[in-house]
Amino acid sequence: MPTPTDPIENHPDPSDTLRTGIAADIAVLGAGAAGLMAAIAAGRAIRTSGPTSRPHPTVLAIDGAKKLGAKILVAGGGRCNVTHHEVTEHAYAGTSRNSIRNVLRRFGVDDTVRFFSDLGVELKREDTGKLFPTTDKARTVLDALLTTADDARVTLRHPDRAETVAHDPASPHPFTITTQSATIRAQTLILATGGKALPRSGSDGLGYTFAKALGHSITPQIHPALVPLILDESSPLPALSGLTLPVQIELRAGSNRRLESFTNSTLLTHFGLSGPAVMDISRYYLDARTTDPGAHLVANFLPDHTRESLDRELQNLAGRKPALWLTDRLPARLADTLCALAGIGFDTTGATLTKAQRRALLDAVCEHRLPVTRSRGFTHAETTAGGVPLTEVSIKTMESRTTPGLYLCGEILDTDGRIGGFNFQWAWATGHIAGTAAAHAACNGNK
Repeated sequence: MPTPTDPIENHPDPSDTLRTGIAADIAVLGAGAAGLMAAIAAGRAIRTSGPTSRPHPTVLAIDGAKKLGAKILVAGGGRCNVTHHEVTEHAYAGTSRNSIRNVLRRFGVDDTVRFFSDLGVELKREDTGKLFPTTDKARTVLDALLTTADDARVTLRHPDRAETVAHDPASPHPFTITTQSATIRAQTLILATGGKALPRSGSDGLGYTFAKALGHSITPQIHPALVPLILDESSPLPALSGLTLPVQIELRAGSNRRLESFTNSTLLTHFGLSGPAVMDISRYYLDARTTDPGAHLVANFLPDHTRESLDRELQNLAGRKPALWLTDRLPARLADTLCALAGIGFDTTGATLTKAQRRALLDAVCEHRLPVTRSRGFTHAETTAGGVPLTEVSIKTMESRTTPGLYLCGEILDTDGRIGGFNFQWAWATGHIAGTAAAHAACNGNK
């Protein structure tokens, strides 16, 4: 475990495991994507800051995980989709899309690609727009970050779970972090604790407690985001487990007004629904249900067609069978199921198809109501919807507007993106901004 080159005088080395006083200029709580980026940015900024009136400030990153980077390692099926080739504020939900846009402008996709290239991690663009390491291994990304943190003289202290955080503005080291094994005092603190998604990685929501203890509020609702959805047992879709196809999924209000829509690959599973379209719309559905119990999801299994165009085709079938007509367009098992829902037998022809049957089939295909009961929860979610409102931080520095010397980055903030590398881009951007600003404050005595 690396130790600072210039530890603060008269304080134990941060690798000490006794419950004793440890001092650091910059403490980073959380060593996931955002935390590692913040620590690296801080360490690098300090080394290039030029002469100061005292030894170079120390950077200490603290994490409770035995093995760091769990979310990085599982992302993108173990390949880690580092970012997306085109990232705008419209790929995100949260407090303020205007603030999100300003953050992304300060550290964008080109900056991310350049950052990782400098680390020796070359990225490739796939047809989906996702950018992966050319090695197709998430371990490449994590190892590069950890090596770079070491090169930047960052001390990584883990596993050592933070338990409490306190702030005393009158103290030379205003922030006190109590961990399982030590009491750490810091002049500057960066909160990069994540949200509640994938709790086995250490993101169990404790960061929200820390944020509130340091003067921040949390959005009224905290939901899983990018999460599979469970269907009621009345739905025939789980019996078709294993089918994957492009589907348009719409969120509608109880009044049937269209609120959101995503078209992408959808996977039918034994419990319900998964895949990009479902994951993307999940946070909007869960959020809508908190204020509108009638909010619901509707699927169009033929998103390249309109209801009107399909209706014309059905009316012109003559002696052809609707069941075979639909099988030409959808997987046979799904086509059979949708015909059964509409009361259409295999021997039914276009000539014998009633108007009621035609409408029922169009409903089943184009406006298939999805009886969602719940999500699979934070255990299976890729990120969190909700958190500290962006109005409570300075977008230029990610510094708290309520507690000077405190910076926030990553998933703890009320911003979550679509599937495809957008949440990693948010982590890299906010982490880099926060780390750079914290280093500037540390080198200038937090002035």
